Amino acid sequence: MMEQQKFLEAIPIFYAEDMTARENTEPPRVGRSAQLENEARTVAALRYEVSRAASYVVDGDRVAIEWVFEIVLPNGAKCRLEEIAYQTWRGDRIVAERYFYDPAQLKPLHDFMRTVAVAGGA
Repeated sequence: MMEQQKFLEAIPIFYAEDMTARENTEPPRVGRSAQLENEARTVAALRYEVSRAASYVVDGDRVAIEWVFEIVLPNGAKCRLEEIAYQTWRGDRIVAERYFYDPAQLKPLHDFMRTVAVAGGA
């Protein structure tokens, strides 16, 4: 589903109600509804050209997926995000997920957001 960019549809299917998600060292989002809200904001703001699982490792209830995303910003600028999603599963649901990536990859996004803020759009 993720490679078909059905991000929002995947959350109720694969994530536990009491799940947590965390970006690098940021505080975790707690609960499936918080994850869904975060993804909805992201999907509304950006266009994904590529969402690809380059590789993965499964060890019991732990999974690590190497994701590659190519993202188009509202101003047409592009950025590529390569991340590792480290997941802990309970049965058939994700209960914890942490995303590891180099924030410098998101520089085009941050530059765009600064431009919008300066122009009074944010």
